[in-house]
Amino acid sequence: MKLNDLKPNKGSKRNKIRVGRGIAAGKGKTAGRGTKGQHSRAGSGGNLYRQGGNLPFYRHLPFKRGKGNTPINRIEYNEINIERLTKFKEGTEVTPELLAENNMLHKKKNPIVVLGQGSLSKPLMIKVHRVSKAAREKIEAAGGKVEIIK
Repeated sequence: MKLNDLKPNKGSKRNKIRVGRGIAAGKGKTAGRGTKGQHSRAGSGGNLYRQGGNLPFYRHLPFKRGKGNTPINRIEYNEINIERLTKFKEGTEVTPELLAENNMLHKKKNPIVVLGQGSLSKPLMIKVHRVSKAAREKIEAAGGKVEIIK
């Protein structure tokens, strides 16, 4: 097999339908748009501000003020409680990669925050994006260390 032998799977590629090219082509004259009416002419489709008596789309949207924690700018964290870190052996370096390998992250691309629910008895070296005060105290009381990564 060579590069010039490669072909797409049968049925995965289709030719574009050429409309308005005469009766013989099957899509001539009205080009599949029917006769007359709003959608038969070029430029139809309207806009979001004109909806014929209905409440316009832009007024359906919530009225948001400010630029703080809006859904566009919000940072979603993978939350991990200390009690879930007890499964690692003593002295383990807990990194985002290790947590991803153990399927402890909801979304792997999101940053990680360690929260203080539960207790920890083993010293662990933890490298995460954020740690709560209670979690940091419990980790350091167990003899571990916390490193914040960017």
